[in-house]
Amino acid sequence: MKKGLLIIISGPSGVGKGTVRNYFMNDESLKLEYSISMTTRLPRQGEKDGVDYIFTTKEKFEEAVQKGELLEWAEFVGNYYGTPISQVEKLRNEGKNVLLEIEVQGATQVTEKCPDALTIFIIPPSMEELEKRIRGRRSEPEEIVQQRLAKADKEMKLVNNYKYIVCNDDPKLAADLISSIIKRHMEE
Repeated sequence: MKKGLLIIISGPSGVGKGTVRNYFMNDESLKLEYSISMTTRLPRQGEKDGVDYIFTTKEKFEEAVQKGELLEWAEFVGNYYGTPISQVEKLRNEGKNVLLEIEVQGATQVTEKCPDALTIFIIPPSMEELEKRIRGRRSEPEEIVQQRLAKADKEMKLVNNYKYIVCNDDPKLAADLISSIIKRHMEE
């Protein structure tokens, strides 16, 4: 059985990674499995433990880091985020294409460990539109919004570290493009 692809979708906070992913995630021809990240942040409204994220304590997360159980991890606005290695390898060995929706720092860690990863960076149509999307969530105080915007500005400068760049002006169009990229790599 052919080992599955490791696909990284990254981009600044608020760019719409989850929205775009939802358009193609259930396309059976892509053989996708979503790798659920572990986080110490509190769930947002509607998020479910084990579905959107594995919500955990700071202590348990730090223990996983020390034991080398994470493919990547990062701290962002006071919370930890990371990807459990065992889950990713199990799925890939079953021939499934594993999708990681992670931020730039984590993507860098993964590509150092897995240089064969398929990397896709989603960009906003403009920084003004990105700010509008982040503010439109109405889920965070102004201080966090400003931190996310400052981080997004830095992340946009790393776009050339990715094999593909997709603009999310229209989520359906962005999803179709990502689907075709994945299919092309499945054929290789």
